[in-house]
Amino acid sequence: MAANKFLRCGKCLMITAVVAMLGGLAFLYSGLYPMGADVPHNGLTYWGLETMRERSISRAASTIEVPNDLASSERLLKGAADYNAMCASCHLKPGKNQSDFTLGLYPAPPNLAQKGDDHGHDGGHDDNTYALQRQFWIIKHGIKASGMPSWAPGHDDERIWNMVSFLQRLPELSTGQYQVLTARSDNTKKQEH
Repeated sequence: MAANKFLRCGKCLMITAVVAMLGGLAFLYSGLYPMGADVPHNGLTYWGLETMRERSISRAASTIEVPNDLASSERLLKGAADYNAMCASCHLKPGKNQSDFTLGLYPAPPNLAQKGDDHGHDGGHDDNTYALQRQFWIIKHGIKASGMPSWAPGHDDERIWNMVSFLQRLPELSTGQYQVLTARSDNTKKQEH
């Protein structure tokens, strides 16, 4: 009798799973979900994508070795030049809260020139080492379907760590300090070539 009940329950579960799968496929192929960047995801979709992203980054970044010299002025200057050239149009500069480009991006890129504007993600970690590992991983690998490119092609790890170094100081910089660092870095870069 118990085995018969178990079989009926198993059949019900299997039928429910098949119906749910077919319903999901019907929804995917219906084209009903709004994909425009001007319409935010619903709460469940946003939660699912954000959770998957943060867990993936946390797992992948956890073994990255952080260099001891991240606070060096050489790294700061080199990172400033790259940030200004490659990142500032999305992640902004001191004194800017938006740009034409950032207004149309969804999800909106964090304003890295402001303290605490990292979307509050720490992957369940509360130490600075993880924040550095996370920044390095994101810059190197990018994030799918977010507008954040992978900078690994054409940029070695040293160059990426230089950007991470600069990011540690960026929220503290005034507009004038930012201009001085990026101008100095632009001149240094021109002299190297």
